[in-house]
Order: sequence, then structure tokens, then C-alpha cells
Amino acid sequence: MTAQVQSQTHYDVIVVGSGAGAMTSAVFLADQGLSVLVVEKSAQYGGTSAISGGGIWIPNNHYFSRISSNDSYASALTYLKAAAGEHVDEVRLRAYLDNAPKMIEALTRISRVRYAVAAKYPDYYPHLPGSLAGGRTLDPELFDTSLLGDELANLRKPSPSTLLMGCIAWTARDAHKVMARSFGWRLLIMKLMLRYKLDFSWRRKSKSKIDRRASLGSSLVASLRRSLMDRNVPLWLNTDFSALITDNGRVSGITVQRDGSERQLYARHGVILASGGFEQNQSLRDQYLPKPSRKAWSATPPGNNTGAALIAGIEQGAATALLDWAWWAPTIAVPGEEKPRGIFAERAFPGAIVVNGLGQRFVNEAAPYLEFVDAMHQDNQKTGGRSVPAWVIFDASFRFNYAMGPLMPGQIMPDSRLRKEWLNNLYWKDDTLAGLARQIGIDPAGLETTADKINRYADSGVDLDFARGGNVFDRYYGDSNVKPNPCLAPLRKGPFYAMRLDAGDIGTKGGLLTNEHAQVVREDGTAIDGLYAIGNCSASVMGTSYPGAGGTLGPAMTFAYVAANHLARKS
Repeated sequence: MTAQVQSQTHYDVIVVGSGAGAMTSAVFLADQGLSVLVVEKSAQYGGTSAISGGGIWIPNNHYFSRISSNDSYASALTYLKAAAGEHVDEVRLRAYLDNAPKMIEALTRISRVRYAVAAKYPDYYPHLPGSLAGGRTLDPELFDTSLLGDELANLRKPSPSTLLMGCIAWTARDAHKVMARSFGWRLLIMKLMLRYKLDFSWRRKSKSKIDRRASLGSSLVASLRRSLMDRNVPLWLNTDFSALITDNGRVSGITVQRDGSERQLYARHGVILASGGFEQNQSLRDQYLPKPSRKAWSATPPGNNTGAALIAGIEQGAATALLDWAWWAPTIAVPGEEKPRGIFAERAFPGAIVVNGLGQRFVNEAAPYLEFVDAMHQDNQKTGGRSVPAWVIFDASFRFNYAMGPLMPGQIMPDSRLRKEWLNNLYWKDDTLAGLARQIGIDPAGLETTADKINRYADSGVDLDFARGGNVFDRYYGDSNVKPNPCLAPLRKGPFYAMRLDAGDIGTKGGLLTNEHAQVVREDGTAIDGLYAIGNCSASVMGTSYPGAGGTLGPAMTFAYVAANHLARKS
């Protein structure tokens, strides 16, 4: 970066944050002739987007329309209205549906970003009218990170849980095939491993064990960063946003901490806040989120997403919404890792159950992750604090065949190869269910009764308590080889295992209220001139729902496109 660029203080637009929404807005702004600066608090770009699955939920997308006519604007609106309920103005829902397919078509055309349709990935609420059994979720294609040059060193590293064997890139479509043990899954693993092994030149040159190819959220962020590089858009790291600058009621810039001093940066047309939620701010969690709530349970990067955008917007009179909600996801703390891992797919695998301190199931284990943690909180209130944490329980058969968090299947990684410090810390083990229950402090009789019930349900294929495996979403990550229900198997074979599940999240979903143009609004609905918010620092257009995989990044990138176009029209 040249000294001239670093000393520049005036731009047309300043974007705060460097996740998918932030960089998408910068691409569209630059292509409409506006000068733009992207500022990032941390020493790495990509934010939570870089460690995510990278999927985007885009109804009526052009990828799916090429192979199917199943989707329609009307059905998508019906579904979104049923999911979001009264929490979101229909004008914003329509703005999303109007612009989402335009955004991804345009981004694909002008940038390095490439997606493929996840044709088998169903909407999260198949019982609601307008839902679709697949096609609305898009999965990033692999991206060659050698194209980043020196900027690769500044890319936030992907979570080990998103890589095969902790180092090999694979798409969500590949991961699904392996997890569901669909036909050819073993051959697929061999192919991915061979591709990685044969790339000797990259591993020698980079001195890294990580695949040359980026996948999932890492692919999305890397392709966006390369697109900014193509346009010479500056991205300042280690630049901590602290306040908004106003001029006669209009937002005209920001104050940042950079290189040990305070600096003022000015935006001629506006500021886009895209800096994430407040999940890493314990004080704000205590103020707004259901209790108990711990930032240590969040699967987001520690030290980031501390609510600076929320606080700055409130200081300008902004309205807020949904502050008591997060993008909930159960998490497992792994010793030695800086943040816990989200448990997304493994809960649907047959043979694992989740229980509270009474040893009782309280939710369909295969339910969407937002609803899963919401059920943890609700049951925690009913049981007097016995559901946070919850416990995932499985037997030796499950352990041999399936992964659970960092535990790879026993056929690949037997107990003898697990780290010694993980026993009685990450996982607990006993020859009997009663003995296991006593180790982790839950009711032995309750757990044995629950296991007896699930064994009967597995034999019949019908979960009479929570209907697990009874819909297309549940079965997406079930084992297609298990009959009669791909999500149900008995717990009969010792030794038995337990792992702790915390009431975690992948970000907060409440924040600054915006209109259909992504402008931040006051309580009376009037827009704050020059101020826009997208992503998790804004109140989600999805309300309290999570309609499908990519329900976070899809809106962030769509309203990035909307904000960029609105600013360009005003310039």
C-alpha cells in the first residue's frame, strides 16, 4: 500500500468491516465509479464470513433457474412471510427478494466470485408454505488462493472443522455426500486426498499444510478480496472504528484508531456499517441476550464483533430490533483452540441423542441450529437450569461410523489416537450409560429410560416424541444407508460417550433497524442521512427465523448491493 493511499482521508464511501457483505458493497461501489475505503479492526480480513460455510440463500437465483422451474417469487414471499412472521416489514422482505437474484447474477458477472447450486439442500422449514426441497442455497466453488499473492497471509484462516482432515478443501456438496454416506463417498474422499497430496509445489512454496484451494466461506472471502485487488480498492487492516462523524445531522465520516493514534476519515456520500454483531461483548450479551450467555460459547473470532457499529448507531438516534436474538448454534469447546466449534450436521447422524441434566431429550436433534439452541433456552427455564449445557450421547457404533465435532470416525481415528488431554475434558467415556451419566453429573435413571425409548424408536423408524427424521431437512444429513429412518439408530453398544454442548452462536442477529434501501432509520422511520448498515450489525430481514442455509450471508450481500446502488444514484 502506497504512502499516498494511507495518507488519504477523503473518499466517496467508507465501509466498516471486511466480511462478505462489506467487500461485496465495495466491489459494486467501485464499479459505479465511486472511491471507496474498506477498514477492518483486526489484522486479518474476512471476519466471520471467512470461517463460515459461505453459502447464500437466494430464492429465484439464476443458477437454479437454468435447471429447474420449481421456484417462484410468489412462493418465496409466502415462505419468508410465514417464517419471519410479524417481525419484519413486508417492504424489506420484498426488497430482499427483488434484489437477491440480481445481486448474485451481477456479482458472478463482474467479479471472481463463483457459486454452484446446492440442488439437494432443502429450506430449513419444510412444513411452511412456499418452502423448497432444494435450490435456493448456493455453495461457493473452490478458489485458487495463489491468486492472492502476499494478501493470502492476511486472510483469516478457515476453521479446522470446515476442512477435510483439517487441511483439505471441499465444497458443502462434497461434505454432504460424505456425511450422508451416499453412493461413491469413499471414492470422493480418495479423490480429494489425492488432489491435495499431488500438489507438492504449493506446499513447498507456501510452507503450509493447508490446501491451495479455498472452500466455503474462505473461498467467498478470498474471491472477493481478489476482486477488490483487481479494482485497486484499499483495505486497511488494524484500523479500529470508534465513532461516526456528523455534519448538520448527516453522517460524513468515521473516527478510527490506527497506528497508535486517532484519525478522522471522511465520506462524501455515506458510510456503510458492515462490522458484525455484538456477540464478543459480554456486557451487551448480558444486557440483551437470554441468560445464561457467554461470549466464550460463540463460534466467532474472539476480540472482534464487539458491537461498535450498534453503539455508534444508537448514539445517532438509530432504532434497533431483535437485540434479544442471535444466529444460535450449539458449540463444543475444543482444548487448545481459540474458539469453540459449531455443531451443525452431526446432530442428525443416527445414533446420537441430546439430553438435559435430567437425562431427557427436549428437542429434535436434527432441527435447524437456531431452533435447537432456542429449545435449549426454553427447556433451561422449564427445568430450572438443567439444559445449558446440554449433552450429546452416543455409543461405540456411532463412534466408529461418524464424526462428532473434532472426533473423526473411529474407523479413521480410534480412541488410541485421540489426544490424551481430551478425555474427561472434551469427551467422557464409560462402559455403561449409568456410569457415563454419573461422570457428567446428569440423572442416570433418566438417561437409561431415554435410551430405551430411542432404541424402540430406532427399531420402528418413528420418533414419537420429536418426529426426528420426519422431514426432508432432517434427512439431509441422515445416513442414507440406515433404515427405516436415516436419522435414528439405537444406543446399545458400549463403551458410551458424552460431549458437552453449549448454547453458542455464529453471531447476533439484532441490531440497527434499516429500510428497504439499507439506510439506518430512527424510531419514527426517517432515514439517518449518509448511514447504511448491512449484515449482523443490522436487524435481520429474516426476523427470528433462519429460512435456509446462507440466511445470514445472503441478506448481507444483497443489501450490500442495494446500499451500493442507492449511494451511486445519490452521488
